[in-house]
Amino acid sequence: MKKSDINPMPQYFDRYINLVAEVELSQAFADSVQQLNELDENFLTRLDGQKYAPDKWTVKEILQHVIDFERILSYRSLLFARQEGSVPQGVDENLLAAHMNAERRPLDELIDELRIVRASTKSMFDSFDDEILKNKGTNWKYEISVLAMGFSIIGHQIHHLKIIEEKYCPMLS
Repeated sequence: MKKSDINPMPQYFDRYINLVAEVELSQAFADSVQQLNELDENFLTRLDGQKYAPDKWTVKEILQHVIDFERILSYRSLLFARQEGSVPQGVDENLLAAHMNAERRPLDELIDELRIVRASTKSMFDSFDDEILKNKGTNWKYEISVLAMGFSIIGHQIHHLKIIEEKYCPMLS
């Protein structure tokens, strides 16, 4: 199924979903892995510990955030896919960030972990048929389909890598 098969488009998550190309979900996951493989690790390493503003995260913290939320959103997607019925508990991203210790980890380790998590997420979504992808649940306070969750996960990565490109990369130019 493609992004255009999401109906209705969920509030809030559309900001991530709309960043993803109009391709089959499996292809969108494959494209997102390619995006990770194309990261310039040497360039990103030169940004080590830098922030573009005092209240923002470092590149390592951004990557850890993407990893953490992919795991959270994947878990929620599984609950919706299996029609478990509960509304997953909310998550405070700033509280998670305060305890992530991303700066102690090498950049290449974070990128490798993100690739591994993404491969696992892709595998899970590849196991879902069209009927399962149409299942819905409540993510945060919005009803959303499993299909939309998949595109949200991918779009969330695109969003944060775009921030790195637009806000952090110019710091070294």
